[in-house]
Amino acid sequence: MKTKQTVVVIIVVVLFLVTGVGGVISAHYNNKLAKEQAKELQDAFSGMFGSVTKAKDKASYPTEKFVARLDIVGTIMPSDSGTSYFSQATGGQYNHDLYMKTINDLIDNENNTGILLYVNSPGGTVYESDELYEKLMEYKEKTKRPVYAYFASEACSGGYYISMAADKIYANRNCWTGSIGVIVSLTNYKELMDKLGVKEIDITSGRNKAMGSAAADLTDEQEKILQSLVDEAYDQFTGIVSEGRNLPIDTVKKLADGRIYSAQQALDSKLIDDIMGEEDALASLNKDFGLDEDAEYFVPGGDSISDMFSSLFGKVSSMKEKSELEMLEEMMNDSKNGELMYYAK
Repeated sequence: MKTKQTVVVIIVVVLFLVTGVGGVISAHYNNKLAKEQAKELQDAFSGMFGSVTKAKDKASYPTEKFVARLDIVGTIMPSDSGTSYFSQATGGQYNHDLYMKTINDLIDNENNTGILLYVNSPGGTVYESDELYEKLMEYKEKTKRPVYAYFASEACSGGYYISMAADKIYANRNCWTGSIGVIVSLTNYKELMDKLGVKEIDITSGRNKAMGSAAADLTDEQEKILQSLVDEAYDQFTGIVSEGRNLPIDTVKKLADGRIYSAQQALDSKLIDDIMGEEDALASLNKDFGLDEDAEYFVPGGDSISDMFSSLFGKVSSMKEKSELEMLEEMMNDSKNGELMYYAK
């Protein structure tokens, strides 16, 4: 372990000296720093406020007819990735565990009349995208209530995938959507390590056990293995779109080359149902839901006690800075190699 840490430090020092990009990386990682420190503050306060927050969530559903709004905002990822209730401080609002629990609650809530997905996301992990989609489909099957989606500035890849549970999709005229596809990103430092005379030694049980290591090139066999995983997830994605948009699978696959579509292009391709601003979309949805103009839209988790501290923690966290060397080392260690993603880069 100490040897690997030493190797990483040597590499990042060389990178720092050669590229001279310390200032750029410092700016790039400011948001990440805020996320990490906000997560630390969250952990510190979770014991103090956790029970109150849970109790409030259980009692916070409206007693009159309401629509539940789920904010699919930011990267779709597990809740333990720093999202949770500190959404504002961490720069994203997606909370997977909360939304899964909320949908379960809504299934048994007679005052709920439907769900609105407010989507402003580049996508995220394959697992979480599909799990939420499946839960939404379960909600529709058990309650016979509608699910609608409104696309803000972007609704790409996993964000679009989740929206295939929607009966209608509205999009802002400046929205970018689509990016129907799958990606696995790998980072390779082999040439740099060779120049430094550094080797990573992996003792494995099989020739493909260390597949995707940053210190080794992929073999042809390993590329085929990863491609097979991507292809399988791609077939799942296009099948979901074909069913959700009532389009032939051949048509979907012609559209699903990973490209991003404008709102008008998406409408012409039948990937969405209409283009309008948020206020007009809500008015249309209220009519479909049979609600008044001032109908209540319930946003789960938005009024929890820990949210009251999120903006404060975000400001406090920005006061402490890490050195460029520390951030470079994190960049080397933190690349999420090999994870299947429905994500628009």
